[in-house]
Amino acid sequence: MDTNNRRIMKRENLRKTVKRKEGHGMKYQAVIFDLDGVICHTDKYHYQAWKEIADELGIEFNEMINNRLRGVSRMESFEIILEKYNGKMSEEEKIHYTTKKNEVYKKLLKNMSEKDLTAEVKSTLERLREYGLKLAIGSSSKNAGFILERLGLGNFFDAVSDGNNITNSKPDPEVFLKAAEFVGEKPEDCLVVEDAKAGLEAAIAGKMDCAAIGDAVACGMGTYNLKSFADLLEVVS
Repeated sequence: MDTNNRRIMKRENLRKTVKRKEGHGMKYQAVIFDLDGVICHTDKYHYQAWKEIADELGIEFNEMINNRLRGVSRMESFEIILEKYNGKMSEEEKIHYTTKKNEVYKKLLKNMSEKDLTAEVKSTLERLREYGLKLAIGSSSKNAGFILERLGLGNFFDAVSDGNNITNSKPDPEVFLKAAEFVGEKPEDCLVVEDAKAGLEAAIAGKMDCAAIGDAVACGMGTYNLKSFADLLEVVS
């Protein structure tokens, strides 16, 4: 039995203690969260790791370029960075540098702890769980599991769909569609929470409602716009 199935069985047993009618009185059956920028914030670690690689290659890299990488896979992120590169690079070299970036990034992630999970996010997640909703992660990152462990959320979510089980990154809807599949719900019964335009586009392409938070609000693409993470409690009820 794989990890996602074990999570689902554990949560289903727990959920039996929650009295709920058909649909449990909520607008949705499940909520799927992007990880970085929604549950936690690791932008500074991504920036530091990519900056180290860019400096080694003599490529200009700044916060504006870094913002373009949000919600995008590691290799696609590197392709964006290489737009400023004057030379040619083989696929083997690209793999070398993206692997090196990830090694630097993972070392930086070791600085994370449960203190990086805000009280607001933690309490909101717990309330959503009390409502009887299924909760999942939909992230392009291949480090989602490691980050969740550092935050003390290793076994909290019913399912994790991440860069390890998808072929196409956002704005392709695959990561969210798989998350819906993992929790056994139809896409139209799931709400996606995203902080990036690519993520909102992915949710819409997957025919899911989406709640925009942070920078994603300015895109004007969200079904809902959240001023705070806790606003989710009103959205789903």
